[in-house]
Amino acid sequence: MGRKRRTDLPGSGESSESQEAGAGRGGPQRPPAQQQPQPQQPQQQGGYQGGGRGWATQRGGYGGRGGGGGRSVQQQYYGGTPEYQQGRGGQQYQRGGAPRRGGYGGGRGAPSAGGPSRPPAPELHQATQSPYQAATTQPSSYGRQVETLGGASSSSQAPEPTELEVSEQIQQLSIQSEVAPSQEMQPASSKSVRFPLRPGKGSYGTRCIVKANHFFAELPDKDLHQYDVSITPEVTSRGVNRAVMEQLVKLYRESHLGKRLPAYDGRKSLYTAGPLPFASKEFKITLIDEEDGPGSARREREFKVVIKFAARADLHHLGMFLQGRQADAPQEALQVLDIVLRELPTTRYCPVGRSFYSPDLGRRQPLGEGLESWRGFYQSIRPTQMGLSLNIDMSSTAFIEPLPVIDFVTQLLNRDVSARPLSDADRVKIKKALRGVKVEVTHRGNMRRKYRISGLTSQATRELTFPVDERGTMKSVVEYFQETYGFVIQHTQWPCLQVGNTQRPNYLPMEVCKIVEGQRYSKRLNERQITALLKVTCQRPQEREYDILQTVHHNAYAEDPYAKEFGIKISEKLAQVEARVLPAPWLKYHDSGREKDCLPQVGQWNMMNKRMVNGGTVNSWICINFARNVQDSVARSFCQELAQMCITSGMAFNPDPVLPVLSGRPDQVERVLKARFHDVMTKLQPHKKELDLLIVILPDNNGSLYGDLKRICETDLGIVSQCCLQKHVYRMSKQYLANVSLKINVKVGGRNTVLVDALSRRIPLVSDRPTIIFGADVTHPHPGEDSSPSIAAVVASQDWPEVTKYAGLVCAQAHRQELIQDLYKTWQDPVRGTMHGGMIKELLISFRRATGQKPQRIIFYRDGVSEGQFYQVLLYELDAIRKACASLEPNYQPTVTFVVVQKRHHTRLFANNHHDRHAVDRSGNILPGTVVDSKICHPTEFDFYLCSHAGIQGTSRPAHYHVLWDENKFTADALQSLTNNLCYTYARCTRSVSIVPPAYYAHLAAFRARFYMEPETSDSGSMTSSAVAGRGAGAGARSTRVPGANAAVRPLPQLRENVKRVMFYC
Repeated sequence: MGRKRRTDLPGSGESSESQEAGAGRGGPQRPPAQQQPQPQQPQQQGGYQGGGRGWATQRGGYGGRGGGGGRSVQQQYYGGTPEYQQGRGGQQYQRGGAPRRGGYGGGRGAPSAGGPSRPPAPELHQATQSPYQAATTQPSSYGRQVETLGGASSSSQAPEPTELEVSEQIQQLSIQSEVAPSQEMQPASSKSVRFPLRPGKGSYGTRCIVKANHFFAELPDKDLHQYDVSITPEVTSRGVNRAVMEQLVKLYRESHLGKRLPAYDGRKSLYTAGPLPFASKEFKITLIDEEDGPGSARREREFKVVIKFAARADLHHLGMFLQGRQADAPQEALQVLDIVLRELPTTRYCPVGRSFYSPDLGRRQPLGEGLESWRGFYQSIRPTQMGLSLNIDMSSTAFIEPLPVIDFVTQLLNRDVSARPLSDADRVKIKKALRGVKVEVTHRGNMRRKYRISGLTSQATRELTFPVDERGTMKSVVEYFQETYGFVIQHTQWPCLQVGNTQRPNYLPMEVCKIVEGQRYSKRLNERQITALLKVTCQRPQEREYDILQTVHHNAYAEDPYAKEFGIKISEKLAQVEARVLPAPWLKYHDSGREKDCLPQVGQWNMMNKRMVNGGTVNSWICINFARNVQDSVARSFCQELAQMCITSGMAFNPDPVLPVLSGRPDQVERVLKARFHDVMTKLQPHKKELDLLIVILPDNNGSLYGDLKRICETDLGIVSQCCLQKHVYRMSKQYLANVSLKINVKVGGRNTVLVDALSRRIPLVSDRPTIIFGADVTHPHPGEDSSPSIAAVVASQDWPEVTKYAGLVCAQAHRQELIQDLYKTWQDPVRGTMHGGMIKELLISFRRATGQKPQRIIFYRDGVSEGQFYQVLLYELDAIRKACASLEPNYQPTVTFVVVQKRHHTRLFANNHHDRHAVDRSGNILPGTVVDSKICHPTEFDFYLCSHAGIQGTSRPAHYHVLWDENKFTADALQSLTNNLCYTYARCTRSVSIVPPAYYAHLAAFRARFYMEPETSDSGSMTSSAVAGRGAGAGARSTRVPGANAAVRPLPQLRENVKRVMFYC
């Protein structure tokens, strides 16, 4: 799980009075689906037989509940009911079917050379307002058949058009949308998908100025040339490549390179500001090798380098893009500038990803177990509205301490290692920690030869022998060291390090090896190390801003020979950006409480004098205590206090358990749970009752106990549980009990609070018609865990108009696969033929079951996608959403808005004046609700930064929202306000959270599912050491495999039906 642990508690909000402006604007239109009256039959046209995962088909089609409570029967069917196509004012569009994976319109070939460098993708053009349509028609003209764009509407029989039709329709759509005079963009290639353009900037909220850690970079007017470099013999190490090229430039810059100073990417490309005096040339370079095989003296290595002209990098298009006159970012040109600005720091510091670290950039801090933290900075060049900007941020990460290996192992095992022999567990731990690490030998005076560790020997040093000559004469390692180097090995009972290749292993006793400085530790950190690293990186905004400015000053870009050569000038001032603070929304509580509603102050509020707006019911509950030190009497009084708090907060909670508190042994968790469940059900079943809640008391350090317990409860017994740690049981603080009661309420199906604007139907593009909000996330295993699958989670709102309850589904998929494989799937049933299913379909059905309505609008918040994967994720997942909808009913295509949520970026916002009490919260951070959509955002696309939470410690990290698809035609104000307001509806605390709750819940659900598989992961273990910037991990690798790289993944145990329906993951 290379994900950051969200230590920042939830974040901030805004009201939405002034949002009616956005309401009632008709979105793009679908032609009325099947106008003929339909026979009232369930499963008509083979629509959606529930199928897989035990989804029962309901009476009355999708979800049963035939329009309960005054909702007329006509809403019961997807399809022809006239009511279903109304209120969409405006032009009606023929949507060209669902774009299929694998593309269509076959031999289109790749984009032209001048085009963008992304794969040819199906054109999912936004259904933009057509040029010949004046103001949107008012909803009064419901039934009017408007000429559809892109040919005839698809026939009423065909549930899905053929590939050819889809292809033609989409091509027609794309032709139409590109001739639209309203678009001043000149498409670099009609083949690429267009993300929606910014619909204007937001204006709602209180204006203010903030500073961002972006530094303006002047676009050079140089003539950039790219050259291909081939180095033979080929080496995989960039370090060696760089050494070769450094030598080449040193020797031949004046004589053969026309005095130019080239920038090199460490692989195959070299860039120059202006042409070299040749089209192709070969050089011979000699390097002295520092890493060496056995025996021989340091050998010299010969390399042949061929430099050959490849292309001129195009800065003209970059300029056009920055001015918003071209749609696609010219990635090559940006890459060149990035490489140029990396040249100097790469020689000075230790590069890791986009960051640079050095022991000279700040104090080293020990992290324990042989690791230390190094300070450094992140640097990346970005296209923004103000032009090019250099994003600089502070960063820290874990390095291996350059210790003698014996000392490292002593620290790693945390004991005097000579005292007793190594256990098997010790050996595994040492091997894991040292594999791949570079060491230098110390027993040969100044001959500090370096080796890479490949493993440990299975035998002790004293038992090891190896052949010393061709005849196979064997000699012991101990003897060899004594005779050859006069070195007496002390720790003969220890294994040796194996270095070099495994065919001809080389044995080195641990005591002659020292770890080489400057090796980053990329494996998983433990709890204590994470805490230590966070302590180092956690900086108040004012200190962080100062450090960033110092870094820019220290990097002296004006003096950087490479920046000079290429004519790149970097400002030394932080960008000043216009921002707005959105107001917090009013929250509704129950009318029986003293306070019926509440306006949060600076991103927080509390439950004093308030009662949950919908208190859940807990009639039957039991408690099991796994903490040895907690006496039964203490456990009993804790449960009484907790029950009392739930009652005070507005729940119907039986003060007495069904059975008395039971103490159980942690090593028998499964037996204890199942036996107790059996006992309690024996008592409840005659009365037709269920067990509503299990309260569990756990020891503070409980290893895999928590995970085992959740797995058994949620996938086996089908009960929701609330775990409480022993330390909290003893303290029994009111605040703790109140927080736990919030969690219990949503686990049993209650609601803690809802937005006042949701109840009064005043949320633009949500309140006017049934809307479902999805959240989705994929969490990956830690680096080093090569076999475990990634886990995808999708949650979706189950109440409308309130949008606060979210049901969640989880599934395992191929290792490090970012695209969610199970959004939509088909399979063959021997009896019923082709079956359709997947997470989207199941959640749509449960929305229908819960509300009696079909969603007419989908808002999809997708967490954890890096910029490089936007296209892949959008094409694959939007397609899955479309197919899932169509599988429920042929012409069912609700409008979709697809928004990516990013927390793993390096933009930080600071108050313009840190001493202005009205501009900062208590932690010195910008106020919750601060939104930025200008200057540092994308030149043309619809994105914004929103800091929705109040800071607690460190510097707040705003969330970045980027809209990849928008058929609902959100204005900037409408989407920013909706997102901010939703951040106040997070169930687990009375604070506004830092990312929109559906995305947060998806993260929690995916995390929970990891326990079903590997019960020992702890929440805090959810972080790699990858550059902890601010709080939590920096951008770890999130590689995307091709869909279908699904090697057999062990499926997760299924959630029980009654668990799926509630917020079990909270």
